[in-house]
Amino acid sequence: MVERADIVVIGGGQAGLAVSHELTELGVEHVVLERDRVASSWRHRWESFCLVTPNWAINLPGGAYDGPDPDGYLPRDEIVRFFERYAQGFDAPVREGIEVTALEPQADGGFVLRTSDGELRARSVIVATGAYQRPHRPLSASSLPPEILQLDAEGYRDPSALPAGRVLVVGSGQTGCQLAEELHDAGREVFLSCGRAPWSPRRLGGRDIVWWAVETGFFDEPLSSLPAPAARLAANIQNTGHGGGHDLNYRTLRASGVTLVGHFMGADDHRARFAPDLAQSVAWGDDRYRELMDEVQTLVRERGIPAPELPEPAPFHPHAPAEMDLRDVGAVIFTCGFRPDYGTWIPVPDAFDDFGFPIHVEGASSVVSGLYFVGVHFLRKRKSSLLYGVGEDAAIVARQVSGSRGS
Repeated sequence: MVERADIVVIGGGQAGLAVSHELTELGVEHVVLERDRVASSWRHRWESFCLVTPNWAINLPGGAYDGPDPDGYLPRDEIVRFFERYAQGFDAPVREGIEVTALEPQADGGFVLRTSDGELRARSVIVATGAYQRPHRPLSASSLPPEILQLDAEGYRDPSALPAGRVLVVGSGQTGCQLAEELHDAGREVFLSCGRAPWSPRRLGGRDIVWWAVETGFFDEPLSSLPAPAARLAANIQNTGHGGGHDLNYRTLRASGVTLVGHFMGADDHRARFAPDLAQSVAWGDDRYRELMDEVQTLVRERGIPAPELPEPAPFHPHAPAEMDLRDVGAVIFTCGFRPDYGTWIPVPDAFDDFGFPIHVEGASSVVSGLYFVGVHFLRKRKSSLLYGVGEDAAIVARQVSGSRGS
């Protein structure tokens, strides 16, 4: 017999659990399908992973951080335990180990979900598979010699797991910078292929930069505030919570001994080639820093609070190698961000834009009735996929689903 459910949530991470909490609060019966275990994506981060945002910014509905270190940065295993307690706290109806391989809208309404546990039919479906779905690699990656270990960030565990030799990290957002720092600190010679990435100091005026981002409204900026839709794929602000939190950017990495190079253009005859664009990438990041500092200055004036010191970025010398000998490279790690993969298992091309993001209004698909999304990067605002902001979208979607039951 085909199993039936009124409402199905796909994904048991922060987005899926947040919307499950809100549905539970509304008395709406539902089931959450998780292909692995609760908080699966967090479980598979590298060994030393920790949050980049402070613990006080964990703000899930009914599950705000209340531990002893609000200004710290939870390490990976404690993040997982937090989610496990959160799910247990409201008896989330999660069914683990069930992978949804296809979601097919039906002509007469509702959906068929093809899963690893058989077929399931549902009236409404909330897709909460997270912002980090399909690791992205540049086309130039295919030119690398096949004998060199190549892996995405999700395949990295710790420096000791890599073959001996130098390491090339391609991609310089938060993850790329953090891995470059860790590998260098472990005694590896590291080359970091850099692109356009914003940066900020870890703290300003004794407060974490995330406090300033919250208070200035930075996290509440809508998708329409971006210069172009493609900007939602840009790197996150360079920073780290490792070791209690400290500045991490192109300047600190170079000062520590990491070799910075431009965009990876490809490889020929065991030599990697890099674009002569490092200076432009650094200047772009500096401009984003100044824009954020302008928002901080506006907040200071409006609130009448003490103004923090806002130093100008230090001079940056643009010298960078144009090539790299790959014969003594042990590994290449790609940290080039992620792309949506909805189109690979939801066969409705018109439901997604040119970048693969859902076309929606307040999380409800504009194309497929009964289909909803939570946890998408910039779904409604900059904070939509973050621990700090996913709960707001979850509440909105849960109310829509609850209200649609009588229609």
